[in-house]
Amino acid sequence: GLGGPQQTPKIDFSQWGQIESRPLTKIQKITGVRLQQAWQTIPHVTQFNEANISALNAKKEELKKEGLKKNIRVTFLPFIVKAVIKTLKEFPVFNSSLDHIGESLIVKNYYNIGIAVNTPTGLIVPVIKNADNKSILGLSKELMGLSERARNGKLKPGDLKGGSFTISSLGGIGGTHFTPIINPPEVAIMGVSKNTWKPRYNHKTKEIIPTYTMPFSISYDHRVIDG
Repeated sequence: GLGGPQQTPKIDFSQWGQIESRPLTKIQKITGVRLQQAWQTIPHVTQFNEANISALNAKKEELKKEGLKKNIRVTFLPFIVKAVIKTLKEFPVFNSSLDHIGESLIVKNYYNIGIAVNTPTGLIVPVIKNADNKSILGLSKELMGLSERARNGKLKPGDLKGGSFTISSLGGIGGTHFTPIINPPEVAIMGVSKNTWKPRYNHKTKEIIPTYTMPFSISYDHRVIDG
């Protein structure tokens, strides 16, 4: 079980009212153990920020129309993947791993981006391999395929391996920010929340401008990234 039975006393909850017992799926059990290990062994720091995506929104709407002609659904995610890779190239330490004895940093020169997907059986992270070589429409098509295969339980073990950085998007359920848990052996993860329109004050022109903003957070391993 999660964290082993020795840690939790057995309790008969039925003494306080009606209960039902729902067995965890295999994926939930595996994910649970991994998340617990990650949370307990990695000193996490989470930083919050907001991106102005007004211009990006216009660009996305344009590509969305183009995608529709080819039956490709274009969301913000491929644009985020592109922006992440540009940043990883600038700050390669975010695209690294500690070696197994914690004495060297292995910096990766490949960009395999994991995308956390919630499926009926639990949370899994399929990986887009060599995402730096793919176009927005190419990434969109691959994301559609991956999430469909994830939901139908059709992913192969190889689809879940080899990631160098992960993005977890909770935009669909709303909220402003959250603290994503790092996906070992990676050293950082990005959490994306729901886009909102906000009034932004421009102190030069003394105007308030409606701005489309994307709240996001980055959790990173403090042993590797120290601000």
